[in-house]
Amino acid sequence: MNKDTHARLMAVSVATLATALFKRGLRNQVIQDVRPVARKGRNMVGPAFTLRYMPAREDRNQLVEFRNPQHPQRQAIEQCPPGSILVMDSRKDARAASSGDILITRLMVRGGAGVVTDGGFRDSMVIGELDIPAYHHRPSSPTNLTLHEAIDINVPIGCGDVAVFPGDILVGDDDAVIVIPSGIADEIAREAVEMTAYEDFVVERVKAGAPIIGLYPATDETNLEKFAEWRKANNR
Repeated sequence: MNKDTHARLMAVSVATLATALFKRGLRNQVIQDVRPVARKGRNMVGPAFTLRYMPAREDRNQLVEFRNPQHPQRQAIEQCPPGSILVMDSRKDARAASSGDILITRLMVRGGAGVVTDGGFRDSMVIGELDIPAYHHRPSSPTNLTLHEAIDINVPIGCGDVAVFPGDILVGDDDAVIVIPSGIADEIAREAVEMTAYEDFVVERVKAGAPIIGLYPATDETNLEKFAEWRKANNR
């Protein structure tokens, strides 16, 4: 992805991005019921590389399946490009894990930018200590074979009720994860930076005692003039 876009998206919140997408009629881009395994204090940004699970059937999902070098879960870990985010469709079912700390460690070592599932992770406390952003619904100890069969790599999926296409841009912060269609990622990033600058100005004004009316949103031209002065003074 564009380096400038990446840098901009590293500096804006999911909430701000949600508003920018809402302006374009995209109302369902925040992945639902997914949260950080552990807060990192920095954003997760990268293109989506996907893995799809389907319901497991007992004759196809025994532990011996993990000996297969072509097992899709293992292949997804090994194929996810550096800088990309592995996004898993686990059918919003956290009763069995989407992955565990060994595989996520391998993804981190290979340069993965993050990992997201609408299911759960086993060994989640260990994953939370890794230097890779990880998002899930909740901890889950049972192996994925218990309920899920990994079936497709890098195909369109649904994750937390959001459509995710390979190459879509994901941004995660300490609250949530949002999906940005790749074709508008550059413009969304630029707009979000502008919105963030004004929001920072607003927070400073509110802490100083300013009323919200006319300030947020800026319906009073005086506030826009003050914002221009603030921006110049703060090199924003």
